[in-house]
Amino acid sequence: MKKQLLLFCGVALIGCSNSNIIANELSDKSDIESDYEWDGYPIPVNIEDNKEWRLNLQSDDFNYKFEASNKLTEFASKWRNYYHSKWSGPAPTIWQYDHISVSDGCLQIRTTRPEKVETKKTTSGNVTKDIPATYSGCISSLALVKYPVYVEARAKIANSTMASDVWMLSPDATQEIDIIEAYGSDRIKGDNGRTFYGPDRIHLSHHVFIRKPFSDYQPQGLGTWYKDVKGTIWRNDFHRVGVYWKDPYHLEYYVDGKLVRTVKGKDIIDPKNYTAGTGLAKGMNIIINMEDQSWRAVAGMSPTKEELKNCQNNAFIVDWVRVYNLVDKCNKKH
Repeated sequence: MKKQLLLFCGVALIGCSNSNIIANELSDKSDIESDYEWDGYPIPVNIEDNKEWRLNLQSDDFNYKFEASNKLTEFASKWRNYYHSKWSGPAPTIWQYDHISVSDGCLQIRTTRPEKVETKKTTSGNVTKDIPATYSGCISSLALVKYPVYVEARAKIANSTMASDVWMLSPDATQEIDIIEAYGSDRIKGDNGRTFYGPDRIHLSHHVFIRKPFSDYQPQGLGTWYKDVKGTIWRNDFHRVGVYWKDPYHLEYYVDGKLVRTVKGKDIIDPKNYTAGTGLAKGMNIIINMEDQSWRAVAGMSPTKEELKNCQNNAFIVDWVRVYNLVDKCNKKH
């Protein structure tokens, strides 16, 4: 796999439509007949004999070049260099078009903070602070994916207090499945003395929302923060994290090909009935980004000016994203 990455530094320069089309364009070849970077990694999900995995063309090995652009741009016929709506990110994050690029076979998302950056009013719970903005990047898929589907990314977490994320979200922002959410920095204690989970954890979770009045449910507890028996520091190398979205009430999470968490049933998927009995049933965009999350920022966990001087530490690198739909063996086009 390619590892010689050309990361770039610099000051950022300073709406979107959404496709709402289910990404049901599937390859006419089975996964075992294909020729892709991820072929050496079998899909780890056990399936029935009458089913097979068929490649969804939203998959991307990033083996092309996309230069950073200071305007909203679609690339590779798969992505836009921004979130799937006009939202600019959780304060104090401000997503920038030109913090996204593809080179050396990888998607690269960088983070900066210009000298004269604006401040963002940042609220978490009953705490509100004015915090210097953090510029980073976000991409979202042009089409939607839907169960039964396996989505997996091979990525290298940034050595940052910010979140490195691969996730899926419905266009109306009411249903969410998190694939990768991780924090690579060794700095884990906030200004208020709170200690956060560190670079040996990957957050594996989902959300269901009501937007007005806003209500958010996600599973809580240590089980949502995966740590392997070796105490792996996830930023040190590329790792694979995937989710099998089997149906509206069944999710399976895989790390480096190992099943590490299963979440199924209404009592854990949607115990408050925010989805009105449907579960996780809506098509979702795939989103890849870095973000300075509000709940951590108010505790003093924004990256410091000194930390941001190291470009290498403040880049989230994604080698590939593969998407496979589960289909009947006789069904060639789904």
